Amino acid sequence: MSESLPSLMPRLDPKASTSRLERVAWRAGTCVEAHGVRLGLRTNAPSVLGELRRCLPPGWRPRRSARVDELFSIWVDPDSGGRPSRVYVGARRRVRTRDLGHALAVLESELRQSVAARSTSRTFVHAGVVGWRGRAIVIPGRSRSGKTTLVAALIAAGASYLSDEFAVLDARGRVHPFAKPLSIRGAFGCDVHVRRPSAEELGGQSASAPLPVGLVVLAAHRPGARWEPSRLTPGQAVIEMLAHTVPARLRPAESLEALGRAVARAVVVKGERDEAAELAPRLLRMLEEAGAQSRSAVAGATRAAR
Repeated sequence: MSESLPSLMPRLDPKASTSRLERVAWRAGTCVEAHGVRLGLRTNAPSVLGELRRCLPPGWRPRRSARVDELFSIWVDPDSGGRPSRVYVGARRRVRTRDLGHALAVLESELRQSVAARSTSRTFVHAGVVGWRGRAIVIPGRSRSGKTTLVAALIAAGASYLSDEFAVLDARGRVHPFAKPLSIRGAFGCDVHVRRPSAEELGGQSASAPLPVGLVVLAAHRPGARWEPSRLTPGQAVIEMLAHTVPARLRPAESLEALGRAVARAVVVKGERDEAAELAPRLLRMLEEAGAQSRSAVAGATRAAR
């Protein structure tokens, strides 16, 4: 995005304590907001501040106030002596590593998780999301469940990209883009050779506006499986998705309401799948057929009311 990072040293609420870190000579900082969550970042090395931009969550915007909800600190060796870099969330150290790239990757993940847990204006569900002809396909699942593989296959089949990590639901049940670069692991789920292409690099495009949910796919990957899904009721769908909803325990009522509205007019299916490339076009056809049936039902109801 076009906004520049503000140079601003963040501060937490006075009641919050990060006392042992306050002795560090933090020399540069910035404050941003994403989905209503105020995030502060600081570092002892001003040269690192420019690299923090790529760590920020999708949808961030700069803040002029230094007051933040959560404070992130990254320490790097100022003497280039090879001492490990460290990333802190509040007073908690999240990683100690000699690989600055790894430290920044941990920081990026922690920032997204903070937004997912703290946002009160959105409900974050662990899921891949694509758009197709005005509606969204949501693929709930935990890490390493094959979400990104299926999202990439759907992009290759023509769908637009919203996210490979979170379905971001508003109070109306619409899903908003959270278009971070995709995280495509190497062979056998290797984390060392992760590729991070954009949708455009995969030959597709990213969505720019929220979409109503048209199809929810609970698809467990199993080599050799045949795609013979069962249809779930809205109530069953909410229960299944609740297990993947980040703020489910913190804000259960809001989570249930957002999930209920998201699946109210959606087709929800559950089954085992094999290859993502084979399933992707079938899911697009399924969404098209569901849309045609819905339009036919609406037209029939309109004629009956006349």
